[in-house]
Amino acid sequence: MSRRRVQLVEAGRVPYDRALDWQRTLAAARIDGRLEADVLLLLEHPPVVTLGRTAREAHVLRSDGLDVVEVERGGDVTFHGPGQLVGYPIFDLRGPPYRQDLHWYLRTLEDALIVALAELGIPAERNAGYTGVWTRGRKIASIGVHVKQWVTWHGFALNVTTDLAQFERIVPCGIPGVEMTSVERETGKGKGETELWDEAVAAVVRGFERAFGVEAVASDEVPGRLAATLARA
Repeated sequence: MSRRRVQLVEAGRVPYDRALDWQRTLAAARIDGRLEADVLLLLEHPPVVTLGRTAREAHVLRSDGLDVVEVERGGDVTFHGPGQLVGYPIFDLRGPPYRQDLHWYLRTLEDALIVALAELGIPAERNAGYTGVWTRGRKIASIGVHVKQWVTWHGFALNVTTDLAQFERIVPCGIPGVEMTSVERETGKGKGETELWDEAVAAVVRGFERAFGVEAVASDEVPGRLAATLARA
């Protein structure tokens, strides 16, 4: 039996507001059937702070020089920046192998990242009571999602070579005292940033395939062009 295919799009470094427009357009098209396949957008952002639905303004400690954006995802405050692998699954949970279950979706996202980090030599786990992925007591990946009519957008942020000092500007995910970490920190600096990034992307893709039971098919589609086409349809 063939596995459900997911269109994999690596978009490079994209301003947050542009990627948000892409997600909303792709999700709307997936809901009404104009977009036939699920999409996994992988990219990174210039520095930005985002506030989820439960965010408190007091959790932004220093916003100088940064855009602060309120969005519809779940969760509190987080930082996005260069060296952070951000994934936006546009998945229609209404069909197999998925479930129409938000708890299942969140746990499966965590599973995908835990599998990926294990491949990179990092022992990762959940932290009871929180969403995201930890290693050795430090948080390495954040998750915040939005679901409408069982179609998902927003997603995860995995610190690969992220400047961890930037998290001192916020209370990450609204968790006082949390220590953030990265793939680079946990594996040492023996590899170049590009090599480490490529390894992390490949591991995350395989993690998604295993956890969700799908086949990721690389696409050279430009997400902005795809979104514009769907918006006009």
